[in-house]
Amino acid sequence: MRSIWAVAVNTLRQALRLKIAAAFIILLLVLLPVMGLKMTGDGTLKGRAQAFISYGMSLTTLLLALLTIFAAAYALTSDIKDKQVYTVLTKPVRRFQFVLGKLMGIIFLDAGLLLLFAVIIYSITISLPTFIKGDDNQLVQVRNEFFTARATLKPVEPDVSAEVDQAYEKLKKANEVPAGVDEHPNTRRNYKNELARRISLGKRAAAVGEEMRWEFDNVRIADPNQNLFIKFNYDVAVNPPDLQIYSRWLIGDLRQIQASGVIETPIYSIDRKDLIRTPHEIQVPADAIAADGYLSVAFLNVPLNNTTVIFPLENGLEVLYKADSFTANFIRTVLLVFVRLVFLAALAVFAGSFLSFPVAILLCLAVFAMANMSGFVGESFEFLGEGVNKIYFYSLKPLIALLPEFDKFSTSTFLVPARLLSWSQLANLSFSTLVLKSVPMVLLSLVIFTYREIAKVIV
Repeated sequence: MRSIWAVAVNTLRQALRLKIAAAFIILLLVLLPVMGLKMTGDGTLKGRAQAFISYGMSLTTLLLALLTIFAAAYALTSDIKDKQVYTVLTKPVRRFQFVLGKLMGIIFLDAGLLLLFAVIIYSITISLPTFIKGDDNQLVQVRNEFFTARATLKPVEPDVSAEVDQAYEKLKKANEVPAGVDEHPNTRRNYKNELARRISLGKRAAAVGEEMRWEFDNVRIADPNQNLFIKFNYDVAVNPPDLQIYSRWLIGDLRQIQASGVIETPIYSIDRKDLIRTPHEIQVPADAIAADGYLSVAFLNVPLNNTTVIFPLENGLEVLYKADSFTANFIRTVLLVFVRLVFLAALAVFAGSFLSFPVAILLCLAVFAMANMSGFVGESFEFLGEGVNKIYFYSLKPLIALLPEFDKFSTSTFLVPARLLSWSQLANLSFSTLVLKSVPMVLLSLVIFTYREIAKVIV
């Protein structure tokens, strides 16, 4: 460990002397405070806080990721190119110790810089309500919808597979299925998926005078004195003149009305008028949950609307409740960024163990870009033709599966909407990224560098 530590300290000093490192550090030290003062978002206190945390964390993550790639690749390749590795390996330092020391030095660099900028971002964020004067409603909103960590309950989607099969067979008999769909399995699957989406969306549509009801079981909240938040977003078949929808909501144990009519658990009735295609939240006390953990949410499309109201499948309706603090959620999100940086450091060291500096940088940047859009790439190939889809299935898909899904677990996914990143989620993501993806790359780089010819022996 003494040899590994010596190499790590030397690597850390080498990285800090890089001009690109100094440029990135100064850039962040200047930009983060400026962003905190200048970013306005939607003009509200909550909007400004969301805009700063989103752009601040995204910029910090991006610049530290690029710095990690450049510093890690340079740390290994420059020593070989400049022949400094000769003097190191002639000492009692084995090759695997040399590689591990380089990796540890970059990880120490990432940990120190990430801690520094995380403290700056956190300090600016929690100070925004002090520097930006908002009214009482905005202060309550930012406390309930931003400075918190809320768990999510989503309705269970009904199984529509039987209805999809029936609809497909009906369309097939009527010769309304597009040509070529039935001959290719992937094309037929995509066509049925679209049918399933339409059928599921139809079950989330309420005509004028109709009621939509969602039921949740086993809703357990640690603090019964807190509030529930019903977050909804709806579309319409025909736009109203003012683009707003009238509604009546019933939230509570609606089984009481159907059974005996005796109300023991409070049922909250709320009349609203909301803008379409815009997220909204309803706040009610948590005592609306029944003793057995049952909660129902009902929406009535009142006759004033004269149009069908549709709740989208992705973000139509969900129940939110406070599960942790903003500080704890922020710490877990920073750790998630650190896991990403460790993966990139392992990737760059792996590339530098057998490639030149420019090629190693190019490879790492390509992998980094693919990891940031792996979900988009996978979904795009699913809708291509049969021949191209087979090429993707046997070539690109296994490679994409090896990449971490940075696009699905970004900092904005959790901090901006105040969504809970639990310790179990963090542990699963860390295990998948570090143990299953980073460790094999490190081991492979050790093997490659151990047997790599550093210099030819001339007799």
